[in-house]
Amino acid sequence: MEVVIVPDAAAGGETIAEAIAALLRRRPDALLGVATGSTPLPVYQALAAKVRAGSVDASRARVCQLDEYVGLPTGHPESYRSVVLREVVEPLGLSEDAFMGPDGAAEDVQAACEAYDAALSAAGGVDLQLLGIGTDGHIGFNEPCSSLASRTRIKTLTEQTRVDNARFFDGDIDQVPHHVITQGIGTILEARHLVLLATGEGKAEAVAATVEGPVAALVPASALQLHPHATVVVDEAAASKLKLAPYFRATYAAKPAWQGL
Repeated sequence: MEVVIVPDAAAGGETIAEAIAALLRRRPDALLGVATGSTPLPVYQALAAKVRAGSVDASRARVCQLDEYVGLPTGHPESYRSVVLREVVEPLGLSEDAFMGPDGAAEDVQAACEAYDAALSAAGGVDLQLLGIGTDGHIGFNEPCSSLASRTRIKTLTEQTRVDNARFFDGDIDQVPHHVITQGIGTILEARHLVLLATGEGKAEAVAATVEGPVAALVPASALQLHPHATVVVDEAAASKLKLAPYFRATYAAKPAWQGL
């Protein structure tokens, strides 16, 4: 696992956007796994700026969702499909044909989970999966004590996650669904490159447990330690509880440019 400490959220967004741009230059039809929430917005904004400037061509890129609420009406502005279309697909100039995600409105949710897992494999797998992290160490919606071998499935959200997400529903927790479809940890680990972005002091404990703690289902993000190409990008605040921060800074500063992110 590589840990990259950056000055602030904007620097983190630029660092990851350049890694995605480099991937698209090598593989124009790459399948990009995207996360939602406020943390990854600087990544999408920086990548869209590169597309507008002509420094990268994203016209053949494909985008896939990490997770989706269960039960929200089709087209609900806070469904993750709507969010991804609004924040990623449209700014990059892609069509909806380039986008894939699970059906959170399906009558048979279990079948929808299995179908999405199969669709990711049929698409050739995810080339780069962007991840956020919850204050309790969850990735996707794999809450603490999720199986580290889990596949795409339905999960019940913890009260803390619903509280955290209420800000997207006018602060009303009663509007936040209780269930989601999420890629499982086992599914996530099949992506060729995992990139986790964390910003703010509120994520510091989760980051430290993920990077320096044991691999444990209690901290789902710690499963990234098992991946051959996992990168954790954190700002100074989110890095504040890392015991090995000086080492991480030194190794990144000495990294050969040709290695990329």
